[in-house]
Amino acid sequence: MADPNDVAATKAVRQEFSKRGLDTTRADLRVTHGIAYIRGSIGTIKGGPQDVRAELETIAKVLRTRPNIKDVIVDCTMRS
Repeated sequence: MADPNDVAATKAVRQEFSKRGLDTTRADLRVTHGIAYIRGSIGTIKGGPQDVRAELETIAKVLRTRPNIKDVIVDCTMRS
């Protein structure tokens, strides 16, 4: 059974991406044992940020401040 802390943290990760105008339809975002994994392909939606890499770095910094996320692992390609 899934850990409720991981489920809540995964929801927080998805919300952070949606707030910043990033397209995660081809990405796998999940938290396992307190570690956030960002895999797949991340792009921008229309009117979103131009620099996907900078946004990902900002998101990783924000997520690391959350109490139920120990670390963030980014393993994805970036589309503009």
